Amino acid sequence: MPRRSAGGSRGYARMARVNELCREILADELERIDDERIELVTVTHVAVDRDLRHATVSYSRLDRDVAEAGEALAQLRPRLQGAIARQARLKRTPELRFVVDDVLLRAGRIEDLIREAPPPSDEEG
Repeated sequence: MPRRSAGGSRGYARMARVNELCREILADELERIDDERIELVTVTHVAVDRDLRHATVSYSRLDRDVAEAGEALAQLRPRLQGAIARQARLKRTPELRFVVDDVLLRAGRIEDLIREAPPPSDEEG
């Protein structure tokens, strides 16, 4: 019976480190950019493909105006990729794709629904 190599588990840990490294680099770079469209943007997660060709960057914005932030991030993509190229020692620099992390939006919607819900009655049914 063939034995599994330990490289498989190390590969996952390596990609988790690459994802976190890219997230930190992007977050730091966004702080340095003076653009009001990205002032409240938070990079919540980065998922880099195993071949390092593409990375999906999940972001959120506290004031819920994510469309404007998405346009700004798309325009800033070359600069952000350049920051990753300079700071990360990777075989290649992944092409960034930005997607809205809608967890905060969904949580806000749930809070709104709870606030709008009628108070519970004293009767048990």
